[in-house]
Amino acid sequence: MLGYALVFLILAIVAGYLGFVGLAGLAATIAKVLFLVFLVLLVVSFVVRAIKGQSVV
Repeated sequence: MLGYALVFLILAIVAGYLGFVGLAGLAATIAKVLFLVFLVLLVVSFVVRAIKGQSVV
């Protein structure tokens, strides 16, 4: 998931540099959403592992 967020971030940077403002904005929005989903899943994973008594790190 984080890999996809990075791909969309790079796509947004390249599209913005080339002047495709609409595509750059859309790609940046998708990258933000994917990054937030990644963070939520990461926190949930940490909490579940801590509850089970497993190592969080």
